[in-house]
Amino acid sequence: MDSFIVATFNVNSIRSRLHVVIPWLEANRPRFFCMQETKVSDDEFPLSPFEDQGYHVVFRGEKRYNGVAVASLEKPGHFSAGFDDGEPPDEDRLICARYDDLTILNIYAPQGRSRDHEQFRYKLRWFERLLMYLERNHSPDEPLLCCGDLNIAPEEIDVHDPKRLLGHVDFNPEVWEAFDRLKAWGLEDVFRRHHPGEPGRYTFFDYRVPDSLGRGLGWRIDHILATPPLSSRSADSFIDLETRAAERPSDHAVLAARFHWCCDG
Repeated sequence: MDSFIVATFNVNSIRSRLHVVIPWLEANRPRFFCMQETKVSDDEFPLSPFEDQGYHVVFRGEKRYNGVAVASLEKPGHFSAGFDDGEPPDEDRLICARYDDLTILNIYAPQGRSRDHEQFRYKLRWFERLLMYLERNHSPDEPLLCCGDLNIAPEEIDVHDPKRLLGHVDFNPEVWEAFDRLKAWGLEDVFRRHHPGEPGRYTFFDYRVPDSLGRGLGWRIDHILATPPLSSRSADSFIDLETRAAERPSDHAVLAARFHWCCDG
């Protein structure tokens, strides 16, 4: 395999979004397709449509809430769900899938509700735990991807109105620091590697805002982060807004990146 595509998509219910996901897989053939907010218990995950496209899927979820899944063209050699630190594992927010030549972490980070809510403290602690998880189990020298809905817009250009939105649970100094600590560990924002300084490039458009997509009222809160062995071989990254413009869409768009990579590393 000389190159491959990895994509991430908050589907906001996989069973409600198969009409978007399956055609995208068929048209783009990503090697890895990470999904968040699948909102389905494991025994009801819709495996057959993915298998019909030649994909293996690993997943963890529960009815109506959270949920993460990775579809891949090859079966992972190892799969685990959740944190391993003795605190609540949050298996429906974090899964790790290892393949011959790289590791995928698929993440659905907590949103936080409001900055004075206990859920925001939970969010900040969640990112502390994620960093410690990386420090315990992985190295920046290994080929590793962290993909998913991180619920962090890390720069002013990542929101449509930075002055008004400053202080939101997804856009404030505390979450920026959490994002920066992940990068300092050894992860690069692949989209910004290829589109530095470009404003108006968003992955999330709120259902509650009239014509948010058409008016460009979005946020970039979905990310593909890569360690140096992978980021240095990335060729491009793009946001497919057609997935947000589809009939009965998710409130997120697909984010994807292409990497030049051979199976022997």
